[in-house]
Amino acid sequence: MSKADNMLSILWLLRSGKRVTAQQLADELEIHVRTVYRCIDSLCASGAPIIADSGPNGGYRILGEFADSPLLFDSEEQKALVHASVFAREAGYPFTDALARAVDKLKRYTNEEQLERIERHSGGLAVIQTPTDERERGLLKLLEEAVAQGESLDMDYAKGPELTASNRMLDPYGIVHWKGIWYAVGFCRLRQEIRSFRVDRIVHLAKTDSRFERPAAFSARNFLMRSLLPDSLDAENLIAVRIQGHEHALNELCRHWLFGHALTERQPGEALFKLGQPSLMTYVPYFLLPYGRSLDILEPRSLIERMAEVSLEMSKHYAAMKIKKEETKG
Repeated sequence: MSKADNMLSILWLLRSGKRVTAQQLADELEIHVRTVYRCIDSLCASGAPIIADSGPNGGYRILGEFADSPLLFDSEEQKALVHASVFAREAGYPFTDALARAVDKLKRYTNEEQLERIERHSGGLAVIQTPTDERERGLLKLLEEAVAQGESLDMDYAKGPELTASNRMLDPYGIVHWKGIWYAVGFCRLRQEIRSFRVDRIVHLAKTDSRFERPAAFSARNFLMRSLLPDSLDAENLIAVRIQGHEHALNELCRHWLFGHALTERQPGEALFKLGQPSLMTYVPYFLLPYGRSLDILEPRSLIERMAEVSLEMSKHYAAMKIKKEETKG
């Protein structure tokens, strides 16, 4: 570790309020005792109130008021960091090992009261998420580094498990986690446009000597949202969709990934959304079907008519399936 790291670690250890000898500090940090002396001298010169007590039970200690005050993070910030690490780990965050080491350091250099509080709060939080395998985490690490360094990547990408992978050069602008899936967003030199790619469908990824400059103020998140919600974010093309129904059903609808982003007004028993016309005619009716008669569409009429068409198509599909099954049995 650097001298700054050693100084910070010593300061953290002394915040326990107990007397610690130079040798104990050296053993704990796996450094030479002379390094401890030099670090403590530098800390004292910087204004840290470290006191050296001589005698058989002597050692270094820090003034109580300083030990009780937050060094870097207060108790709420410590709890928040540990909770955030749980979410990141379950989402497949590629640098989980480094994150775990950071949390271990946070716990290691807190006093007993702070540690007990952290453990008490972190033990009650759990996140259920689709697991990310080691291969995908390796790809995410490479993508993140390339984004930060402006390095182009050679990529073999397959749109589906049964399709042949195509080779292309990618200038990665960012990685985005959405609904359990990681996406890479960047400029595809094969198609000569900005595109998004599912990381789990990347067959091969390698660094190149080529470099790029990411466009100023570009947001990978916004680009992905626009590609996933075509026509649903352009205010001039939005249509008001007013839905009435049971509170439970409306609450669930408002938590849906599409309707949640389109929600503009919420009243008891009613919700107003703004959605694009093409969306209303394509996938929106299928998102509404599972709610059955618990919801009523007040407007627009075009969505009501489309729902009737889709429902009829579904009815015909399952009626034909029923007849086919009965004929098979006969």
